[in-house]
Parts: sequence; C-alpha cells; structure tokens
Amino acid sequence: MAGAGEASDDEPETTTRARPPIAWSRVLAYAVLPALALLLALAAGYFKWAVGSADDLARARAESVRVASEDAVALLSYKAESVDKDLAAARERLTGDFKDAYTELTRQVVIPGAKEKHITAAAKVNAAAPVSATANHAVVLLYVNQTVTIGEGAPTDTQPVIRVALENVNGRWLVSHFDPV
Repeated sequence: MAGAGEASDDEPETTTRARPPIAWSRVLAYAVLPALALLLALAAGYFKWAVGSADDLARARAESVRVASEDAVALLSYKAESVDKDLAAARERLTGDFKDAYTELTRQVVIPGAKEKHITAAAKVNAAAPVSATANHAVVLLYVNQTVTIGEGAPTDTQPVIRVALENVNGRWLVSHFDPV
C-alpha cells in the first residue's frame, strides 16, 4: 500500500517535458513572408495579364473600326473609267464567301454597268461604332453616305447603315460580311 505522497503502481508515471518555445521569428521568416511574396507575385501577374488583355481588346476595337471604315469606302467607291482597278483593289480587303460573292457581283453587274452607263460612286463614312471585338473577330456598324452619279445626271445620295464583320487573317483585318441593316 502506498502512503500519502507516494505514487501508486496503478497510476502511470507522468513526466512533463518542457516543449521548446515556438520561434515565431522563424515561422515568419520561413513560412509567412515567402507565402505573402508568392501571393503578391501571383496577383501582380494576374493584373498584368488583365491589363494586357484589356489593352489588346481596345486595340482590336479601334483598329477594326478604322479598317471597316476604310474598307467600306473602298468597296462602295469607283469611277467609270477605272472601275476594274478600283474594285480589284477592294477585293484584296475581303475574305471567305463574301469575297467570292463580291467578285461575282462586280464582274457580272457592277463593272459592265459602270462602263456602259458611266456610273461613278463615292462613299464616305460619317460615323462608325464597334458592336463587338475580339483579337480575331470584330463587328462594326457604319453610317455611310454614298453619292452615285449616272452619266451627266444629277448625283443621288443614299445613307445606308452597314454591319461589317471582320476576321483577323494573318494579322490583317479582312471583311467577311458586309450587310445593309
């Protein structure tokens, strides 16, 4: 039998070892600061990418509006004496099925009519607005003023609104659709 103050055989003997204190400066130096630096680097990389993407989108939007405006003028303007050359140059701004359809229309209808009736057309874009734009595809809405003169007759003005779809082909914006609205 155990007396007072003596440990009994039934009770396990407990020894308390003193744990070494946590070195918070080491935790801070080897875990928290590197993790914080990694998070800051990731955030900086993300924001750099986001700003770059926004810049690319703004550039595509502005460039597609400029190109669509220039292309509309080229497609809708010609002189009777140089209609072949004018419309051939305009064809180089097109792509896909629209290029084929435009080529057929100009060769069968526009060029013979312009030569026979001495038709001259001049177009000017009064306003343009991007509808949508990505790095490879854009849609632009154009407000055009086209003046057509047949022979010695009085000029006739029309103001079509045209929806132009562009495709970026090898770094160059080309018209893939050209639809009056």
